[in-house]
Amino acid sequence: MRHTLRRSRRRLLALLGTAALALGGAIALPGTAQAANLLTNPGFESGSLSPWSCTGNLGSVVSSPVHGGSKALQGAVTSSDNAQCSQTVAVQPNTTYNLSGWVRGSYVYLGVNGGASTWTTSPSAYSQLSASFTTGASQTSATIYVHGWYAQGTYYADDISLDGPGGGGGGDTQAPTAPSGLTSTGKTSSSVSLKWNASSDNVGVTAYDIYSGSSQVLSVSGTSATVSGLSPSTAYTFTVKARDAAGNTSAASNSVSVTTDAGSGGGTGFKQAAPYLYEGWGDPPSPSTVMSATGIKWFTMAFVLDSGGCTPAWDGSRALTGGVDQTAINQIRSAGGDIVPSFGGWQGSKLGANCSSSSALAGAIQKVIDAYSLKAIDMDIENTDEFENEAVQAKILTALKTVKANNPGLKTIVTFGTSTTGPTYYGNRLIEQAQSLGANIDVFTIMPFDFGGGSDMYGNTVGAAEGLKNKLKSTFGWDDATAYSHIGISGMNGLSDQQENTTPAIWTQIRDWANSHHIARLAYWSVNRDRPCPGGGVVSNCSGISQNTWQFTSITAGFTG
Repeated sequence: MRHTLRRSRRRLLALLGTAALALGGAIALPGTAQAANLLTNPGFESGSLSPWSCTGNLGSVVSSPVHGGSKALQGAVTSSDNAQCSQTVAVQPNTTYNLSGWVRGSYVYLGVNGGASTWTTSPSAYSQLSASFTTGASQTSATIYVHGWYAQGTYYADDISLDGPGGGGGGDTQAPTAPSGLTSTGKTSSSVSLKWNASSDNVGVTAYDIYSGSSQVLSVSGTSATVSGLSPSTAYTFTVKARDAAGNTSAASNSVSVTTDAGSGGGTGFKQAAPYLYEGWGDPPSPSTVMSATGIKWFTMAFVLDSGGCTPAWDGSRALTGGVDQTAINQIRSAGGDIVPSFGGWQGSKLGANCSSSSALAGAIQKVIDAYSLKAIDMDIENTDEFENEAVQAKILTALKTVKANNPGLKTIVTFGTSTTGPTYYGNRLIEQAQSLGANIDVFTIMPFDFGGGSDMYGNTVGAAEGLKNKLKSTFGWDDATAYSHIGISGMNGLSDQQENTTPAIWTQIRDWANSHHIARLAYWSVNRDRPCPGGGVVSNCSGISQNTWQFTSITAGFTG
């Protein structure tokens, strides 16, 4: 049993690293890297950055502190730029390479675009980072990068090495001609289609790299491409470069600027009324009885925790399958409903905090997805072990991105605390870094209670949701309708831990506001408490107020989005 009802919504820091993904592989076994540093100016001993390039002109060469030699790279991170410095080199297809480097600073990352990355925090001394990756079957170039993290202070890097056989085409050093005639042939709210004229080369062009600003976003073999995953109503500037088998890259094409269409307001199309049901606490009711009495179809099942060794279990102690939780799920599905499991919560040993890496966490989540053929998952991110632990935040969003990619159609939800006017600093950081990472979260759910909001629980809930909407608009470039369609509200029926009182009448108002603004998700904590006990206080099996049995669930069932 949990110590209290607390799902008290504390602070959240979404300080995210770069996803550690495997580059596209081939059927043939990868070659073995030979010990040869492919990077030019790896220790910055030339006294200049070239051929490294740094975002925002925030990189420079300094003489102290250094790891080796007399020079090192300094990255002057800002609140809006992580001072990424990168270098592109020729590589051979289907070959394993080893990347390493020495870094110093708070949250410094080393990696390869589209592939492996690693990070560390070493504010007072240099420490070594290393990672390996395998090139794709037709890959002839790789971009190595190092960067700090937003608003985390200056970082330093030195003696960066990429070991492996260099790319080459029989000594070919001639670059292709620049592509010409780049134009846009179409656009939507989330994509832009492009075409251009072919380049020429003394040996042959093997790929065209498409850039949005200074960032490479796509590589294709033909002379047309569609760049997707863009934000609505947002201006983008594209260029294209040609590349040959030896890794020689042309000058950039002409640039073309395109503003994506406004969002339609359709969002993900995902709508879910799913109050929390907890089998390990609070005299859990029969879900089929509740469904029959209220018409509710979805339940959020609490909580999936770590039973040790990054192994998922209900409440960290009940077997993932075969127990009371599976019995409840079977009842719900037999009655025509479904469930979304909630990972985390306020207390207990959480997978996000205890799994050793984002890939391990993704593997643990996948076990639950496979066990129940899930359509959606909820990450309930709370307390200092997850809210205020930057490494854990990186693991969680990276893991969600991984499982979403591996399970087409899966909807991902993150649930976190709020102030009465919208996300806190840490909630804002979560949203910003979800965008930066490309985690593609479907629903950002706030928990508008236990925030010292006083007596106006309707007004404060609406104020918090409007603040979330505005943050989603500014971060993702969405219009109002699209932002609302990515919002969830998870309230608390009756008395909260701070004696805030959400009555059935107030919850009905909140439900009606949610419907009129077409948000994505409505939940509350919890069905176990959806029973009357006026004057009963804050307890696990009733609301502490006067109400009808299952009244909050009946109201929630009226949410249609």
